[in-house]
Parts: sequence; C-alpha cells; structure tokens
Amino acid sequence: MPEFAVWAPLPERVRLDVEGSLHPMTCGDDGWWRIEVDAAPDARYGFVLDDDPKVLPDPRSPRQPDGVHERSQLWQPAPDAWTDGAWAGRKIEGSEKGQVIYELHTGTFTPEGTFDAAIGKLDHLVDLGVDFVELMPVNAFGGTHGWGYDGVLWYAVHEPYGGPDALIRLIDACHSRGLGVLIDAVFNHLGPSGNYLPKFGPYLSSGSNPWGESINIADAGADEVRRYILDCALRWMRDFHADGLRLDAVHALVDTTAIHILEELSAETDALADELGRPLSLIAESDMNDPRLITPRDQGGLGMTAQWDDDIHHAIHAAVSGETQGYYGDWGTVEALAQTLRNGYFHAGTFSSFRNRRHGRPLDTATIPATRLLAYTLTHDQVGNRAVGDRPSQNLDTGQLAVKAALALGSPYTAMLFMGEEWGSSSPFQFFSSHPEPELARATAEGRKREFAEHGWDADEIPDPQDPQTFLRSKLKWDEIDDGDHGRLRALYRELIALRHNEPDLADPWLDHLRIDYDEAQRWIVMHRGSLSIACNLGADAVTVPVTGDVVLAWGEPAPEGDGMSLAGHSFAVVRTQSR
Repeated sequence: MPEFAVWAPLPERVRLDVEGSLHPMTCGDDGWWRIEVDAAPDARYGFVLDDDPKVLPDPRSPRQPDGVHERSQLWQPAPDAWTDGAWAGRKIEGSEKGQVIYELHTGTFTPEGTFDAAIGKLDHLVDLGVDFVELMPVNAFGGTHGWGYDGVLWYAVHEPYGGPDALIRLIDACHSRGLGVLIDAVFNHLGPSGNYLPKFGPYLSSGSNPWGESINIADAGADEVRRYILDCALRWMRDFHADGLRLDAVHALVDTTAIHILEELSAETDALADELGRPLSLIAESDMNDPRLITPRDQGGLGMTAQWDDDIHHAIHAAVSGETQGYYGDWGTVEALAQTLRNGYFHAGTFSSFRNRRHGRPLDTATIPATRLLAYTLTHDQVGNRAVGDRPSQNLDTGQLAVKAALALGSPYTAMLFMGEEWGSSSPFQFFSSHPEPELARATAEGRKREFAEHGWDADEIPDPQDPQTFLRSKLKWDEIDDGDHGRLRALYRELIALRHNEPDLADPWLDHLRIDYDEAQRWIVMHRGSLSIACNLGADAVTVPVTGDVVLAWGEPAPEGDGMSLAGHSFAVVRTQSR
C-alpha cells in the first residue's frame, strides 16, 4: 500500500484525491501530510487544500499525463527499462581528450519533436564525435511546446516529448552508444502557467529576478524548499541515469546562508557518484565571472565541475562577425579575443561598459584547468534571445563559421555545440511558447515585441512566440546536412573533433601552456598548443601568418610563403609546427 506525502505547512486541511475518492491526511510537526491508501500503480491522484475544491498536482509529481494543471499519476520505470548496467559514465574534467557537448532542444531537434525520434539521430552525433548530449529542460511546463525554462513541476517529464518512459529510452540509447547525457535543470524561478507551489508552502522569497519571483532558499521555511531542489537534482541523476546537470542561471539563486545551495548540491552529487560508481558533473550557467564557482569545495569554492563562459562566446562572435552592439560592446578586437582565450574571463575585475561597473574576478590559471570553462560559438540563448532568432549561419559566410569552429574546438576549454551548428543549419531558433491561458499568451507576445522595439527593432519583425509557425520554423532541416557548404562544414566539424580527441596537445587543459600571437591590423590570431598551432584569418583579405610546418587540417588553401604561411580571407590552418 503506497504512502502519499506532501509538504504543505500553509493550509489547515489537506485531503488526498485518488481517482476521485477523497481521504483526509494527517499532518506532523514538520509540515508534512501523510496517508497510506490502496491505489493502482498508475493511479491518478492530487491534493485538495482547505475548502478549495480544485485537485492540485503533487509538487513532487512523478508524471503529469494530462498537463500541469491536472492530477498527477503514480509512476515507476518498468523492471527491464534499463540496459545500461555496464555504463561506467563519462567525465568532463580530467579526461585524456578534450570533451565535446552537444546542446539540443527535444521539440525542434527532429520533425516529430520527441525523445524517441531523437534516438534516431544519435548515430549522427556518434559519427560527429561528440561525447555528451545536453538536453534543454525536459521538466513539465504549461502548454505543448516551449523552451522549457518555465517549468512548474520539476520532478515530472514533459509529456509531449514522450514522458518519463521515453526519456529513459533516450538516455539508455545514448549510453549504449557511449554518449553521456546532461539535463538542463532550472531552479531559479517557476513558470507562470500551472505554478501551484505557493498554495502549499513558502516556495517563493520576497526577492525577484528577471523571470519572476525568486525561489526561497534562504528565508524562513527555506530548509524544505532547498531539500525540494536537491532531491529533484539528484533524481535526474539517480532515477533517470543522467550523467550530470546544466544548472540554469545560478547567479539568480540568492543564498545568504553559510553553506550555499550549490556547495550543498556539489557535496551530495559527489556522494551519489560514489554510491553509483560513476562520475557525475554539474555545469553552471553564470554571468558572474567568479572562479569560486568552479573551485573545489576543499579549496573554499562551490565545487561546480564547470561553467558556461559567455565571455569566450562574445569574444569569438564579435571578432569574427564584427557585431559590437549591446553586450558585445567591449569585444570585437582581435586583442580582446586573444585576452579572453588566454585568461578564460575577459572581465576579471575590469570595467564592463554594458553593466557600467567593474565585473568579474581573475581566474587562477595555474590551479583551475581550462576544462572547467565551456567554449562555444552559439547556444540556445545566444541565438534564441536575438530579436528574430537568427543563427550566425544566416549572417556569416561559411569560412567565418569554419574559423569560429576552429577557435572553439581548438581551444583548451571544454567545447559545446548547439544543434545544427555543425552543418550551418538554415533554420532559426526563435523564442516560442504555447501558454494555454489567453491573457498570458497575449502578455508574452506583447512583451517580446515591446522589449525589442525599445532597442530599435520594428515590432512587426519580431516573431510572435505563441504563433505555432514560430515553433515550426525553429525545427532543424535534416535534409540539408549533406548539401554543398552544409556538407563541407559538417565534414570539417567531424575532423576538428577527431583532431581534438586524438592529439594529446589539444587535451592539455592548462592555460599557462597556451601561447597566443595576433595582429590587430591584419586580423589574424594563432593559438600555439604544444606542437600544434591553430592559425586563423578573421579578415576578408589574405594574410601571411608567422607559422611554418605541416598542415594537419585547414579551411581554404594555405600555402608556405617566406617565413610564414599564407591564409586566404576567412580561413584557418592547423599546423604541426617546426621546432622553435
């Protein structure tokens, strides 16, 4: 007979509804209401608070087959659901080769937009050579499609993707192919559609962030809210066999307690890894440029495995594309690119014009390996949060895309790709939602247009997030991957990743071993990594770079010229250099 339990210190009375039958629950001093009731393994259930007749879903719901506003469902995986018993896991940091992560959005990765359909594309990823699949949020959120960052039932899997059983099949299939799986988890806010948690207890704080009210992790009643977050995070790794998490916008987790919740999660993740006998990773998204985030706990840090590094993205993108508006204002020069690649952070206690203040803290490159920072040329954020969701492939020539790839994949950092990047996908990735509430739908659409109109865009050009065509336009076009430049770029990515995996010099994680030369006027830059030099021409005109040796891989047709090598505009060469 299963026990039903819910933490609900606010209501004075809680009743359990199982398949329409009400049962009064008993509350202990800890605010937890409990009852044992005979129920089928797949029974629908929920909770009725005080005199409100609405049956609310379980805050820790294992499944939401009818959406986030309806009853929960009991769920356990089938006994034979997993076949990955031999999976030993995969490390991000400390590997003998440079790891590559592939970020994807389940709903737009395939025409069907499901976990099962994604399985059919895994062999493409294996052929490409990536090591990890990173799934954008798969938690339950309102509507049928969206980015997933407005989740409200963090324990449940979004049903239109296939629900929990299909997620198991996808992760199991990844492991059978040697691919690790990371899940994007959002613990800094709750979505606006279907958020019933405040009716149960003090889940929200008095503060706020750009996405709404903040989560209560430090105010009165925070202990159980913190436990709610920690248990959810561990569940993805324990029950769904994920190899780690990407933690969304951790700078929005305002924690004034002595033990930060990220430090607590790091410790519990390490303990779970020991229990499971396989490595588990925590990758934080943070814009703080604070190395304490990725400093081990025994050295006074929070113990995150790695973090997204937008400085590297901005430096690469601005230098190659020439865009310097908005938050790209401090970048665009080759010098800024060289400084960022050499130091990990560009803003390290230095003035940020976008923020109009000093920002960041220097990274100790002698003690923190570069693999704790992620390098990328685009992400869902850096595409989808543009006004029309345009990718670099829609604005740059193929040579510029190739140079970007060489800079990211040839760097000492852990590399990450965003789905479709490897062939220069022609599909945009736009901001889309499907809120069922008319007022919320209208507010989302109007707010998006108003936001970009304030920055000079024609409001009529901004895609309506609620228009189903915005979602459909964002789906990858798999029939183009072998066509012309798409196919050439895809082959290049495959070769760059193979080089990254097979060349020991490219696995060296220490920035103190990295040497960079550049010429601002001629717009070339060279990363020297042991016996290999990655020489890139960011400009449109041919230049001669002071590198000699055998060409290992190139885009364009490099040629020896005097004491150097000639590179065509928007091209690169990986050269095994002669002894210096």
